[in-house]
Amino acid sequence: MLSGERLSDMCRQRQMTTEQLAGYIVRGGLDDREAVAAVANWRRGLLKPKPRAEDIRHLAGALSVDVNDLVDWRSSYRFAPISARKARLVTQLIVGRTAQDAMDVLKFTRKRAAAMVDKVLRTAVADADEQQADVESLYVSEARVDDAGVRIGTKRWMPKDRGRAHPIRKKACHIHITVRQA
Repeated sequence: MLSGERLSDMCRQRQMTTEQLAGYIVRGGLDDREAVAAVANWRRGLLKPKPRAEDIRHLAGALSVDVNDLVDWRSSYRFAPISARKARLVTQLIVGRTAQDAMDVLKFTRKRAAAMVDKVLRTAVADADEQQADVESLYVSEARVDDAGVRIGTKRWMPKDRGRAHPIRKKACHIHITVRQA
């Protein structure tokens, strides 16, 4: 996925404007005005319209950099069967570490969420490897856990004294990990 932060940095270094970059990505279905709006959105980190692989190639060619210098690899586990609070404890351990170091930390972390986070991290690294990125220089740039609410099918009630009932809520979360080439 295109990294808006890296695109803005490269544009500043190369002293290229949004209009100049937009000239490189004009294609069928995207006129000049829409191309300028798209590049401006991508520089801000908004991915609307979603950049195609050919758009990223054209941007990299215009900036005379490698495609992997503009790209982040993301992976997510949606509706993971664990609460967000517990998963955040594990994701905080790996942010900023190299991918291999993060995998080693997760291997020896004695938390249930470590296996789930490790699976997501391995998926992001495999995606980067598929795109011919240098796997040795990958690091975890972002590890985020969002709350997903109550898991479907787990709303139950615990009977209490005097006819009362207390809810049993089993929580779920979304685990998102982004790796970037150093």
